[in-house]
Amino acid sequence: MEAKQWTVQIYITEEGDDTSARALLTTKDDTHLTGIGHARRNPVDQSVPEIGDELAVARALADLAERLRTVTAEDIAQVGGPTSW
Repeated sequence: MEAKQWTVQIYITEEGDDTSARALLTTKDDTHLTGIGHARRNPVDQSVPEIGDELAVARALADLAERLRTVTAEDIAQVGGPTSW
């Protein structure tokens, strides 16, 4: 049995009330996929930077998952299989 390891690196940037996150997936064969997420604090809300980080990262990971699902559907189509989940 072969164990495989894929790595996801998360990069977070903040500028004022805006937080952006990038989730970078790297596979064993050096394939790269990137998901992007953003969060913006409502000016009337208390400033808690961790909340913006969490929301931006969650959105980046959700975007990454959707991109991975799209790549998978394209790969299945190339080998002639059904692409419905």
